[in-house]
Amino acid sequence: MTFKDRFRKFGKRMRADSRKGSAAMEFAFVAPIFFTLLLGTFEGAIMFFAQSALQNAVTTVGRTLRTGQAQCFTKNGNTCVPMTANDFRNQVCNDAGMLLPNCAASLVITSSVFNGGFGGTANNPVGGANTGFAGAACDVMLVRAVYPWAVVTPVLSWFLVSPDNPGHHTMISSLAFRNEPFGGAPC
Repeated sequence: MTFKDRFRKFGKRMRADSRKGSAAMEFAFVAPIFFTLLLGTFEGAIMFFAQSALQNAVTTVGRTLRTGQAQCFTKNGNTCVPMTANDFRNQVCNDAGMLLPNCAASLVITSSVFNGGFGGTANNPVGGANTGFAGAACDVMLVRAVYPWAVVTPVLSWFLVSPDNPGHHTMISSLAFRNEPFGGAPC
């Protein structure tokens, strides 16, 4: 067998095998885009569910402020101790569950009282982190919870991150309400 015959045989075999492996090559080109979209879909769904859980937790725990239960959140002997921002944060983190990782350290809680009802202007925030912030009977209040969600999907980070907090999407849950006339005080 001459060199020319060997070369022809080799050429025929190469043409016959030319389609093998093309699916693997095509998948190699498409796979990164496919898996990024798949991961982004999962992360978007989890973020949506976590935002809903945060809003539900703030609404549930905010009910203790609205009804006056926060005025006597714990007892120190016979003395009532009002709910603090840290107590509120811990309650929200417990209600939100494990959807908000590192919740106790990352969640920021603020509370404001408005003079003149819902159309009034805001006073300074009520209390600090370790003081009562529940407001008085019939006060109009705004409670906000802010949580920085770490975005892990590379392409989603371009669309979802906050400019002031790179790599994180800011979840905000707000609750505005008027405290009930608890303690017998008329509104």
